[in-house]
Amino acid sequence: MRGTVLGLASPYPLVTLLPAVYQEEDPFIGRFTAGLDDVLAPVIATLDNLDAYVDPRLAPTDFLEWLAGWVGVTVDEHVPEHLHRQTVARAAELHRLRGTVSGLRTALELLTGGEVDVADSGGTAVSDRPGGAAPGDPRPWLRVRVRVPADTAWSLPALHAAVEAAVVAAKPAHVQHSVEVLT
Repeated sequence: MRGTVLGLASPYPLVTLLPAVYQEEDPFIGRFTAGLDDVLAPVIATLDNLDAYVDPRLAPTDFLEWLAGWVGVTVDEHVPEHLHRQTVARAAELHRLRGTVSGLRTALELLTGGEVDVADSGGTAVSDRPGGAAPGDPRPWLRVRVRVPADTAWSLPALHAAVEAAVVAAKPAHVQHSVEVLT
């Protein structure tokens, strides 16, 4: 959390902004404004580095969750920080790909850090002949297989639940699905 930082000097001491008569004659004014400088120094440092706060690769960890809310991304607390940062950085791409197989694959890769295989019934293709047979399987389905490294930070049940929730949120309600998580 941002706050006072011990030893952080203000780049713009307030006493230097006062008229010369106050700077020379009254030592109390110098001590008083120095106390305010200690309070304002973190604010000034934050504003001077604002571009780093809105860059998910550089933002402080406690600011990253707030930044994720700006771009409409929610991330499970089990997700490692580097994957959380990538998810926030790629939010526009994820929103653009939402509802597609590649979008689901990318979102699950960022969620799990593993290798994701997504297969579907292919019912979104079109027939090139009028009156031709409908493409794909008449009953839509989706199969998701996730392979994660053995040293993953996730427990297998928590990972399976997170993948299941992500798939349910991403797919159409009428599509049957199955999720398999392997190490």
